[in-house]
Amino acid sequence: MPSSLKIRGNIVAILEKKAFLGTVEVENGKIIALEKLRDQADPAFPFICPGFIDSHVHIESSMLVPSEFAKLAVVHGTTGTISDPHEIANVCGIAGVHYMINNGNTVPFKFHFGAPSCVPATIFETAGAALNAADVDTLLAMREIKYLSEMMNFPGVLGGDEEVMQKIASAKKYQKPVDGHAPGLRGEMAKKYIDAGISTDHECFTAEEALDKLQYGMKILIREGSAAKNFEALIGLMEDHYENMMFCSDDKHPDSLMEGHINQLCARAVAKGVNVYKVLQAACINPVLHYKMENGLLREGDAADFIVLKDLKSFTVLQTYIDGELVAENGESLIKTKTATIINAFNCTKKTPADFLIPSSGNQLIPVIEALDGQLITNKLHLPALIKNKELVSDVENDVLKIVVVNRYLDAPIAKAFIKNIGIKQGALASSVAHDSHNIVAVGVDDESICKAVNLIIQQRGGVSAVGNEKEMLLGLPIAGLMSAEDGYKVAAAYTAIDRFTKEELGSKLGAPFMTLSFMALLVIPHLKLSDSGLFDGDSFQFENEWI
Repeated sequence: MPSSLKIRGNIVAILEKKAFLGTVEVENGKIIALEKLRDQADPAFPFICPGFIDSHVHIESSMLVPSEFAKLAVVHGTTGTISDPHEIANVCGIAGVHYMINNGNTVPFKFHFGAPSCVPATIFETAGAALNAADVDTLLAMREIKYLSEMMNFPGVLGGDEEVMQKIASAKKYQKPVDGHAPGLRGEMAKKYIDAGISTDHECFTAEEALDKLQYGMKILIREGSAAKNFEALIGLMEDHYENMMFCSDDKHPDSLMEGHINQLCARAVAKGVNVYKVLQAACINPVLHYKMENGLLREGDAADFIVLKDLKSFTVLQTYIDGELVAENGESLIKTKTATIINAFNCTKKTPADFLIPSSGNQLIPVIEALDGQLITNKLHLPALIKNKELVSDVENDVLKIVVVNRYLDAPIAKAFIKNIGIKQGALASSVAHDSHNIVAVGVDDESICKAVNLIIQQRGGVSAVGNEKEMLLGLPIAGLMSAEDGYKVAAAYTAIDRFTKEELGSKLGAPFMTLSFMALLVIPHLKLSDSGLFDGDSFQFENEWI
């Protein structure tokens, strides 16, 4: 790290809503002086701005360990994240949270991890671990833990569940914010949830819902990830409510992280006519202030975390500095790949095609999950069953395919149902990334293909697989069955290849087939999902009685 540094450019004073030509002087990782050379910006110079913050992300969803996530993210000007480690916590418990912190500390990047509030997410599934109120309190007492992660159990908040309220009380005791997760909650119920101390929500999929929560004092995160995309629905609120809004990705696969991050959302927002300083306040300032992050805000005495931008329209990142260290320049990351240790929990054995049979009960109509491209919510349909040899089978012609969830933690009966809109015409897909308990979820046109895809993952103790057209593809994820130990760019290339195969050769029309598949076991998102224990109705919050 250079002991001193002086950069000339247009300094972006976001809160003052202006930019001026000046210099930023850095010594020992801190900004020691900001000198104004001219009151106005000079178009001959680039713009110097605080770094971008992803205000809610599950690092594990990138399939990369934190150090490799950072390697890709800094290229796009991201200098810090608010990171919820509940994916690995569902697999490995508190040891998984410590793993993320320790790995993140190996690189110059400012991860801010939370204490997972809902492990497991519900009592209706099998996870690898559980965190009770005492565990959460232990985590929140740590300096490295900055907040209580998304409180998905909003029925527990509304009902005053003792364990839930103890976790929220711990966050208040340590004066750390509580993140929310309440899709579709409106009116008095939303107010009650917020009044309990919940400060943010990243699950709004309509402007009306977001506005409802904003009026009760909640901060709204505009989410644009690989599966859930709410930017278009919510960006219209930014002009008037920018002081209480932020940007996040939530879940971002490695191929899309390689292409861009929060910088892309800034460019899109400005292109829609939103004031650039309001956009930058949401992208750079609001998360740092809300979560009391350790990221600098381009002020004298702050940590020297800033980016150099070509302009304030394209948001092309020329350089990224963290603690005064140049970590990315002209599209190239300067963070080196570190050796990652392996942590996991994977104890099921290989399956046979017969394990995936569904005997017919004679029902002519069956409940079917309808996947929605770009959304985490699903619809509940009732569609005609296709019965062959007294068995329910995939109806490929009408795109109603068999979906299964296999318990990864022990050998148990396999949960089975049907899903529409995955779109593959042959073969099968499978993944050990299956929010939030991360059992194996698979979908396919026949039992042989499903079995083959599932067994590929069991062999590797984690991964995503696709079979069909006489080919087998697998991206191994040996760390918790969620992340690779490899270089981030190699993982992105491997994921791009299996994603392309799924679309071009197997026929899926989804924007992100594996990301969509990974949310089909997430019971806390309505309306119909499948856990390893069975088909689940997210509205009544109970198992689907109409099913076999």
